[in-house]
Amino acid sequence: MAETCLFCRIAAGEIGSEIVYQDEGFLAFRDVNPQAPEHIIIIPRIHIASVADLSEEQRGVAGDLILVANKVAEQLGIAQKGYRLAINCGPEGGQVIPHLHLHLLGGKKLSDWIG
Repeated sequence: MAETCLFCRIAAGEIGSEIVYQDEGFLAFRDVNPQAPEHIIIIPRIHIASVADLSEEQRGVAGDLILVANKVAEQLGIAQKGYRLAINCGPEGGQVIPHLHLHLLGGKKLSDWIG
């Protein structure tokens, strides 16, 4: 855990959040500033700063993030109609929290671009 990382602190239970899914490797919770009716943040419990920082040994984390997203979409009842998955990488890519995370957005027809 990176002690100053907001998402690590959420994963450790130090900061409250509305958790919608958790297992030993991942945590999914509602975004505090939702951009869609369903906007979920999915994180690995281990601290990885960004997708660019994944090592060869951690390559399965990326696939597991997507599998967790699929489970959460099913759980929320949006899997059949569709949803968007997004990973921002670095400041110019829109990443605000330096902890690898996947955005799951759905619950309405989404525009062609999140802006």
